[in-house]
Amino acid sequence: MISWMISILFLPFIAAPLYFIIGTRKRESKYKKEFVQFHGKSTDNPYVLDNTNNDFQNLLEKNGIPPATRCNSYRLITDDVEAYHALMKEIEDAKHNIDICTYVFEFDKTTEAILAALTLKAKEGVRVRLLMDMVGSLGASFSRTGFKELKDAGGKVAFFTPILKRPFQNYINLRNHRKIYLFDQSRLLSGGMNLSNEYMGEEDGSTRWMDLLYYIDGPAVYSFYSIFHNDWAYATKEEEKLEFKAEEKYEGKSIVQVVPSGPDVYTDALYEVLLNAIYNAKKRIWIVTPYFVPDDNIVQALVIAQHKGVDVKLITPYKSDNILVDLVRNPYMRELEDVGADVVLYKSGMLHAKAILFDDVGGMVGSVNFDNRSLFLNYEVVSFVYSRAFMLSLESWMETLMSDGKRGIKKPSKVREAFENVLKVFTPLL
Repeated sequence: MISWMISILFLPFIAAPLYFIIGTRKRESKYKKEFVQFHGKSTDNPYVLDNTNNDFQNLLEKNGIPPATRCNSYRLITDDVEAYHALMKEIEDAKHNIDICTYVFEFDKTTEAILAALTLKAKEGVRVRLLMDMVGSLGASFSRTGFKELKDAGGKVAFFTPILKRPFQNYINLRNHRKIYLFDQSRLLSGGMNLSNEYMGEEDGSTRWMDLLYYIDGPAVYSFYSIFHNDWAYATKEEEKLEFKAEEKYEGKSIVQVVPSGPDVYTDALYEVLLNAIYNAKKRIWIVTPYFVPDDNIVQALVIAQHKGVDVKLITPYKSDNILVDLVRNPYMRELEDVGADVVLYKSGMLHAKAILFDDVGGMVGSVNFDNRSLFLNYEVVSFVYSRAFMLSLESWMETLMSDGKRGIKKPSKVREAFENVLKVFTPLL
């Protein structure tokens, strides 16, 4: 509110119109996106956990998030080439449906191969739907001839919140940052990787961003299908009945809870559970994020956790792809470092992954960054995973990142410190 007031005071003819376009999030309108509906009763699902004493699960369920499910097969993928091969294999193995939602789609050699594989499946009669965010995939939106072969084969292509169509109703500041790669409504890839050679592809000498995907086969996939269905219906205005055919038997060993966040979720459930997790942590809070621009509540919670003796670690890139965010984040990181938190700056390129470890209770991976945009504006989705094997694999990966990191935030000059503090006022708008 303060940021908007200052902006409107000094730049009224620019800031006032912008406020009506990008200034609000969960507001009523006849054009607004409907809240995500998770169809079916949890009591009808034999894989739903009942009578759990897990604070995460209980708090999320109180906010309308579907309960955790057991018997999921879950695998973490932290290598760019392995992620690409996993995606191509799932496309090749799909028999009925391929539903893809991504924030960034760029035309390059990686997506050329992906589009060719999708086109082939569409020709075979598989239903193929590709949904991209207009802002994140702006270049692709201006070169739509690149999708011609896929569409001629029967595939469907759509963009989320077209900028020029009802700009005051589409809320272009509310971006679909989700990554959902869904196959036959039963297998899923998700995480932080978008579709471009910058994130994944064959080994070609490219310096790619460090990121991750995760694979799920199990009842948790139903929640992702519900989320994609809602996003697709909003972007295309297509009316289609939500149908999900679950396997008769799942044999995985992971407990997974899928958590969407954004303007299409009635409450800020994800923010609540993160804040609660930090306050209640007994052993550790390890955070991996490309952008660290949190609100004051989260910073204070992390400071209190460190004072209580909790092992607070923040792993973030030494230099991100956003200079402005790098300037704004420094006061927050110094505040944590000053109280003894372990702030690690990853030096081997851009770190784009998003993950958190909570004590020995579980972990979170997905699309959400530790900043105001992801926590309060964007459409996001994460998975909370409650299994020992997952926590060990995530912990091992985080330790690898820290082994290639630098500690110690350089003390700024007085001029830079003043500039950083001025920028902090505008962090909710970044």
